[in-house]
Amino acid sequence: QVQLVESGGGLVQAGGSLRLSCAASGSIGSINVMGWYRQAPGKQRELVAVISSGGITTYADSAKGRFTISRDNAKNTVYLQMNSLTPKETAVYYCYAFAQGQYWGKGTLVTVSS
Repeated sequence: QVQLVESGGGLVQAGGSLRLSCAASGSIGSINVMGWYRQAPGKQRELVAVISSGGITTYADSAKGRFTISRDNAKNTVYLQMNSLTPKETAVYYCYAFAQGQYWGKGTLVTVSS
């Protein structure tokens, strides 16, 4: 089992930045991919960015050039630096891990005001 705890969400003005963090615990040695998804009100959950244990990254087209995902394997933590945020990116951001199965955090709310 893997437990994921997100932090760093909050209210930011359009054009601003936020940094999300997700700390993993439990069977962390089995974690391969970690990353972030988001779910806006009335919409399906969607990929934001993921990173493998080897540092290979994948971004949603909407995130490329503005968001940066990184991972500190020593701290079992994944980060998401988000810049130039827009109101459409208001959503609950969920931490994700794949470790012989999918695991999700409880989510952290990001609100971008216009």
